[in-house]
Amino acid sequence: MRILVVNVNTTQAMTDSIVASARATAAAGTEIVGLTPTFGAESCEGNVESYLAALGVLDCVLKYPKPFDAVIQAGFGEHGREALQEALNVPVVDITEAAALTAGLLGHKFGVVTTLDRTVPLIEDRLLLAGLDRRCSAVIATGLSVLELEQDHARTIATIIEKAQHIVRAHGVEVICLGCGGMAGLNEAVAQATGAPVVDGVASAVTLAEGLIRMKLSTSKIRTYAPARPKQLRGWPLSS
Repeated sequence: MRILVVNVNTTQAMTDSIVASARATAAAGTEIVGLTPTFGAESCEGNVESYLAALGVLDCVLKYPKPFDAVIQAGFGEHGREALQEALNVPVVDITEAAALTAGLLGHKFGVVTTLDRTVPLIEDRLLLAGLDRRCSAVIATGLSVLELEQDHARTIATIIEKAQHIVRAHGVEVICLGCGGMAGLNEAVAQATGAPVVDGVASAVTLAEGLIRMKLSTSKIRTYAPARPKQLRGWPLSS
């Protein structure tokens, strides 16, 4: 099977990191293909950037020339999953929802440790829209920007651990979700420091996507995600 893992920002180094985490989780025989949008922001930390990312992700997926069996949208709290589900006939998994669904199987309440405070409402809204908010005790920011996550590895881990320990003590969290695709691969260090299960959204999304493919299940096309009605779309799809 071939799974497309699409970064929501235009930073290739972050795509590479996300893909490495996805490949470490994928079963033998699963091909992971990383995609980076050709336009958008270098990091997504607000609504304007998130809406641009939704269009950029859709554009690069629709341009991909080979067959594929599923798509993973690797942005935590970002817009766009619904458009992919409407446009495609294969399973689409968003890492936000994948992390929350997985966390719900592991404990009564989960919490999310993310990047900047301004991203907290976007994550809360995504969980609310997906019907997963009732199991979430808190979404807490580290104060690190997305691009800072890879600049100082030691500082990144120390800061995430500090916030993860706080969210367990102060909010009754039993499971921790890493709230950024750029945090992929840090789950073991945080789990050791907190004693709580730590869910990596990228790894969760890969596992869920593989399961849906094996069960031959995909998005319902009966109503909400039925194909768009035929009409002229000016300037779409975008040129290469």
